[in-house]
Amino acid sequence: MDSDIWLSGGGGWFVLALVNAGLAEQKSRSRLNWFLLSLLLGPIATLLIVVWAPPER
Repeated sequence: MDSDIWLSGGGGWFVLALVNAGLAEQKSRSRLNWFLLSLLLGPIATLLIVVWAPPER
């Protein structure tokens, strides 16, 4: 039973990391870096992507 909860929670975390990678690309940031960071930080990474302004070119 506990493994079912872990699997469903891990799948959601992975999907969130994919969404964050897309958001990061829209703000001219590295998709790979934010994907990996999102695997560790999850919703906190989402908040950082949304709040931080895109880098100036």
